[in-house]
Amino acid sequence: MFDGVCNLCDRSVQFIIKHDTADLFRYAALQSEIGQKLTSERGIDTANVDSIILIEPGLAYYIKSDAALQIGAHLKGYRTLSKFFKLFPLGFRNLIYDFVARNRYHWYGKKEACMVPTKELRAKFLT
Repeated sequence: MFDGVCNLCDRSVQFIIKHDTADLFRYAALQSEIGQKLTSERGIDTANVDSIILIEPGLAYYIKSDAALQIGAHLKGYRTLSKFFKLFPLGFRNLIYDFVARNRYHWYGKKEACMVPTKELRAKFLT
């Protein structure tokens, strides 16, 4: 799940789609009805985690840098990079992650509404 109005998050989703050769990932905006339902079911406070959440089937989920690195571990060409960054302590990784997350609208901008996937990509988005 991603922040549907964040330009950085939108670009990240496009990047993941392009590099997800195994077609593993499905997407939902945090602001969407399904996004709110999935976070609520898992007790995730989107006031504290508002940029990226990776949910695996069932109730398992990853947030912040863990989510980004878990996604990267499944993308061809980025597995080694994810393993390298996992060597850093979680607190340090999330400190960097939170800094970028706090500034993402200022640096990359914000849309008025969530992106609407193209007809070809619609199946990759949860509704």
